[in-house]
Amino acid sequence: MSDVTFAKMKLSSWLIKQCASIGVKSPTLIQQNCIPQIMQGKDCIGAAKTGSGKTLAFALPILQKLCEDPYGIFALILTPTRELAFQIADQFAVFGKPMNLRHSVIVGGMDMVTQGQELAKKPHIVVATPGRLADHLDSCNTFSLKKIQFLVLDEADRLLGGNYDEHIQTIFQQLPKKKQSLFFSATITDTLEKLKGVTGNDVFLYEAPNDIATVEQLDQHYVLCPKDVRDGYLVQTIRAYREENEEGNVMIFTDSCRSCQVISMMLNEVGFENVALHGMIPQSQRLSSLAKFKSNTIKMLIATDVASRGLDIPTVQLVVNHFVPKIPKEYVHRVGRTARAGRGGKAITLVSPHEILLLQAIEEFIHMKLTEYTIDDTEVGKIYTQVAVTKSEASIKVDEKEFYEKKRVNQRKQWILEGLDPDEEEDKVEQEKKKRKRTKRLKNKSKKLKIDTENDVEDGKADGENTKGDQKQTSNEEDPRFKDFANKKSNIKIDKVKIKSKKTVDPRFKLNLSKKDNKIKK
Repeated sequence: MSDVTFAKMKLSSWLIKQCASIGVKSPTLIQQNCIPQIMQGKDCIGAAKTGSGKTLAFALPILQKLCEDPYGIFALILTPTRELAFQIADQFAVFGKPMNLRHSVIVGGMDMVTQGQELAKKPHIVVATPGRLADHLDSCNTFSLKKIQFLVLDEADRLLGGNYDEHIQTIFQQLPKKKQSLFFSATITDTLEKLKGVTGNDVFLYEAPNDIATVEQLDQHYVLCPKDVRDGYLVQTIRAYREENEEGNVMIFTDSCRSCQVISMMLNEVGFENVALHGMIPQSQRLSSLAKFKSNTIKMLIATDVASRGLDIPTVQLVVNHFVPKIPKEYVHRVGRTARAGRGGKAITLVSPHEILLLQAIEEFIHMKLTEYTIDDTEVGKIYTQVAVTKSEASIKVDEKEFYEKKRVNQRKQWILEGLDPDEEEDKVEQEKKKRKRTKRLKNKSKKLKIDTENDVEDGKADGENTKGDQKQTSNEEDPRFKDFANKKSNIKIDKVKIKSKKTVDPRFKLNLSKKDNKIKK
């Protein structure tokens, strides 16, 4: 189907001109397969690798149909993250400019009154996150979704994964029975498979043919690092990459909002200018951070999984996973931020002994083996003390600012609206946390005891030379790449440097990364 063009798919000439004006000259595979089916009025479930053009696969036919019979609200697009909602809205604005397209973005963190006024004006396209749109439907009746022609769920596997069920149900109750439903994602799940039997219209299912879940242009590596020295390896990995590539943008994914903020502050202190993007930052600041990163003003972004879905930033050349993702498909979405639309890219994942099984699960999911990205242990030892001290200082600053206070206030408001006593509910949450911690401690203690017992039975005696990594990760012996990995820490000699003040920061970290000669910043 390589000879298929937009013209052969019977798209309007003005849409074809808009595509050509931004460099989109020929349709991708998912566009070739899905656009004609959507134009024929079928429901569609589409899955393809990240960066394969899924947004245009539903945006172009929607604009074509809207041009034939323009009215508002014509289409509703739901996304799991705010940043993705703004990106999709921007693409609709670009392609819909010749027809004076009106669109509205309805996401949390923005003024609800202003959003309500926009919805009352009946924009053609509404791009929203489920939570905020459900809030509008519950609190006002100035707009209606009863006449929409298209419902789109972008990153449908995440939207239908269970976290948004209450909001999705509220929205679906306000939608008409007769509409086209379009579901797109990079990863097909059991939930999406079930949708084929649930949707009312004739459903077209397209899943891109591929043996490997990630694109061929992506180089994927892992870095073996002891758990306690992870941050030293993170900094050294960035330094090693910068020696190879001084210009490419870098995205670093962390496992929590607090970790994201701390890592961002730490890297800024040691000379790597960056911005953070996570759920605890005000929306205006999140948009500002993303704009600086997209415009190459700042070349490093530290983020949680709010940035792992759908964001298209062509300049990203390296993705680093600070921790191994616990869910393999989240790895696919993270590394999909680079090597998009045929460009090359690199992904590096830091792996500790306790995460090897997670790495192997990812390799099984993507049907390929990652290769090791070698880091000089000696250099890590030299910089680790400075990195550890800087991170501790950043962690103290975050705690002093009461990082989760906003989340706590919002939760108390929700309890009050539900008619509950917020103080009593907070006590219940605290007791539940303590209970989970006790259970976890007992479980770990029991697990360790069981492993020790099994080793004694197997060897006839306790083998004092066994490492903790060998006890916990018995499968390591099966993979030669991780042989003797548990002994790695003993090879790292950490320089014990007493740091009296911030003025003693190691000058090697004050490198101006924008200059090729890597001169020390003054």
